[in-house]
Amino acid sequence: MKFGEIVENLEITGISSEGKSIGRHDGLVVFVKDGVPGDVADVQITHRRRRFVEGQIHKLHTSSPHRTKPFCEHFGTCGGCKWQHLSYEAQLQYKQEHVSENLAKISGLELPRINEIIHSQETTHYRNKLEFTFSNKRWLTKEEIGTDSVLDRNALGFHIPKRFDKILDINTCHLQADPSNEIRLAVKDYAVKNGITFFDIREQHGLLRNLIIRTSSTGELMVIVQFFETAYETIKKLMSFLKEEFPKITSLNYIINQKKNETFNDQKVICYNGTPFIQEQMDDLTFRIGPKSFYQTNSKQAHRLYQIAEEMAEFKGDEVVFDLYTGTGTIANFIARKVKKVVGVEYVPEAIEDAKVNSEINEINNTEFFAGDMKDVLNEEFVKAHGQPDVIIADPPRAGMHADVIEVLNKIKPSKLVYVSCNPATQARDIELLSGTFEVIQIQPVDMFPQTQHVENVILLELRK
Repeated sequence: MKFGEIVENLEITGISSEGKSIGRHDGLVVFVKDGVPGDVADVQITHRRRRFVEGQIHKLHTSSPHRTKPFCEHFGTCGGCKWQHLSYEAQLQYKQEHVSENLAKISGLELPRINEIIHSQETTHYRNKLEFTFSNKRWLTKEEIGTDSVLDRNALGFHIPKRFDKILDINTCHLQADPSNEIRLAVKDYAVKNGITFFDIREQHGLLRNLIIRTSSTGELMVIVQFFETAYETIKKLMSFLKEEFPKITSLNYIINQKKNETFNDQKVICYNGTPFIQEQMDDLTFRIGPKSFYQTNSKQAHRLYQIAEEMAEFKGDEVVFDLYTGTGTIANFIARKVKKVVGVEYVPEAIEDAKVNSEINEINNTEFFAGDMKDVLNEEFVKAHGQPDVIIADPPRAGMHADVIEVLNKIKPSKLVYVSCNPATQARDIELLSGTFEVIQIQPVDMFPQTQHVENVILLELRK
């Protein structure tokens, strides 16, 4: 199959864990953009690889019963919500299958029956945090490319997939509740009317760089604007505009970031108005969230996720618990009142300070938090100093746990290990490495991110007898 060739009447039979639909032709796998299992379509080849080809639908002959009409005008161009053309019931089905396939194929273990995936209460407007990027190189449509008109190239939106330097200008995003859209559109409109420059990532110039909007269940609202240049008078006028136009903003902040990238954990955050944090509520707990704090972006599902971890652990009240990759201590503080002691470990020092504050404001005094690289902090000396853990809860990043961490877990042998993962593939690799010491008892997928291929999975492992 060559570039531009059309494969007629290709049946879409599946969908990969990366979210691409799959068909087969002449012994080759064909990944089809925006296809749905059950579709029959003519597919035009767009890329040829060694072992597979990629294509897009040229003509749809038979529409899958799982196909739905995308609700977003930006579908197909924006890199988010890639599964919105797939019914939510089908999304859950394929996520369940991906967890099952990854665990079985990669771990090679005989596993218990996987529990039915827990659906999200909300399938749109479920995120409490969004990051938008300013750019003077707006992504143009095919129609715009062919016009002679002078176009406004400024954009405030999301990166085009695989294009770090191209931004899709967003009209309406369905991921975060209002006033998120209102704030973003108002900032762009103000900037354009006042001639404020948008960032050029290749040439490294322009004032406006990034906009972050965080909301909470308490009704509090945080806005963070990143600037590249030090035009303080212009910055002050824009921040004053936001303060006056949106009095609902309870934490208004800005950052001057002149690095090559937008990460700002090492940058100073200036609170222009309001408090330097917002607060999230979970049961009777209050979590303080600063500009640099991590908090699960689907608040309601995070609550359910933590409940599952607690239910799997079956605390009796006298346990010493290690919470590895604790972040801002949300899980640690969530379970603290049900156990004797919780010891949290996290790589980011600022997150550990947040975790300590969260314990303090909730009057929790049986937690200890330590910052450092997990493979360096967690060792037998650390265990001797802080007590043999009865239960370990681990929620590592997508890359999973370092081999040195797994080696220590196999040595210290807690009675139970609750493994929370956002990547079933690396989770499967890790449970195989733990299988000589621990046995998999329970598996519970959780949908944290509707309209996407991503899935969270919680596994209970118990010490082999």
